[in-house]
Amino acid sequence: MSPPPGLSPEQHAPPRRSRLDSPELFARTGEGPRLLEDLFHRLMTATWPGVFAFLLAGFVAFNALFAGLYLALGDAISSARPGSFEDAFFFSVQTMATIGYGVMTPRGTLANALVVVEAFGGMMATAITTGLVFAKFGRPTARVRFANAALVGRLEGKRVRMVRLANERRNRIMEASAHVVLLRDELSAEGLFYRRVVDLPLQRDRSVMFVLSWTLLHTLDESSPLYGETPESLARANASPIASVSGTDEALMQAVHARKAYDADAVLFGASFADIFVEGPGGRGLDLDRLHDYRLEHPSSSAEG
Repeated sequence: MSPPPGLSPEQHAPPRRSRLDSPELFARTGEGPRLLEDLFHRLMTATWPGVFAFLLAGFVAFNALFAGLYLALGDAISSARPGSFEDAFFFSVQTMATIGYGVMTPRGTLANALVVVEAFGGMMATAITTGLVFAKFGRPTARVRFANAALVGRLEGKRVRMVRLANERRNRIMEASAHVVLLRDELSAEGLFYRRVVDLPLQRDRSVMFVLSWTLLHTLDESSPLYGETPESLARANASPIASVSGTDEALMQAVHARKAYDADAVLFGASFADIFVEGPGGRGLDLDRLHDYRLEHPSSSAEG
């Protein structure tokens, strides 16, 4: 389908991931070993395939360890083939999962003691895994979609920076609040490099009820921290805006939040967002496919116009 007149061909581009969203944007040294210390946090923030792969690897390693211990005891499993790691492994799985088919059973005091240790370890592992999966599955999230680009254009006669977002769910985010900052590289008077965070005041930073779409507007006037800046000066400073929104999900009655980081090259000057509301058979409605659409204006040489 061809794009509507006056819209950039980039309107249908898929959502882009900013490099600012990557936790490995800057190298870290001197942290020390923290894998076990932050294991729960790492699993909570990992993807579901990553979590399942980790749990499967742990399950296999756990049973392989006990299979080796059973073999080290000698003839410790009745009805098992002598020296068979396969039989010992499957006996360990049955013990850990408390399946107990009754074909293979422990033989001797040491073997039974080892079964006690494994059963206890399996019970603890099951409890921890259940808690992890429940916590990860039940963690509230805000299905808020941000436009691919942040724009600098004219609206109602004023030069503004614009970030547009929409609520993808058919729910209400109550008492929603929005915040936009700008990260930029600067040098102190002593020649020290640092990444400065600049707050960009919004025309409206709160919404009693966020249901459809919301365009965050920062006016580029004399009171703006960006007054006098040009696209070239902002590019040299590697200026990158970050927008965030938070509120209370009405259905879950829990706090939710979402954010979007824009790289410097994702800020477009001389453009404004196209109308996201369209006329349909049932009346006027929200078209999320038009969230990224924008119209080009006359190019401007400065950030504040």
